[in-house]
Amino acid sequence: MTENSTSIGRGNRPDAGVSALKGRTGAGAPAETRGRTTIADGVVAKIAGMAAREIPGIHSLGGVGMGRAFGAVREHVPGSGGAVTRGVKVEVGERQAAIDLDVVVEYGVSIVDVAADVRTNVIGAVERMTGLEVVEVNIAVDDVHLPDEEEPAPDEGRVR
Repeated sequence: MTENSTSIGRGNRPDAGVSALKGRTGAGAPAETRGRTTIADGVVAKIAGMAAREIPGIHSLGGVGMGRAFGAVREHVPGSGGAVTRGVKVEVGERQAAIDLDVVVEYGVSIVDVAADVRTNVIGAVERMTGLEVVEVNIAVDDVHLPDEEEPAPDEGRVR
């Protein structure tokens, strides 16, 4: 098993495959008990990031100021995967996950309602897709996006 990954599934539980075939492995054992599934932290972070962005009232994920500007630059680096996971931190264990989100909300929305909707959507998506139990989704609202604010271009502030 790799670092920053988790094993899930019935194959690693003591009660896995409890039936008339108890203790049997190989071709005679139920298919779901043959082998192990590992899910990397990055996979959980991507699922959580996508689920959070689906909620109306979320402008973006990620911190404020320079952190968001660096994140915007990182998005344009091929293979960085930064766009989806920016503002998302996960801790994944054997059967559980905890998720921290840094969000920017749209001006005028109820932050309490948006946060509740984000939690519901993130928990549902992660649990459905991974089988992990999400024990908490912590949300830090870092900024409010005003209608007349423009997003900084990724190369603003760069010396040429």
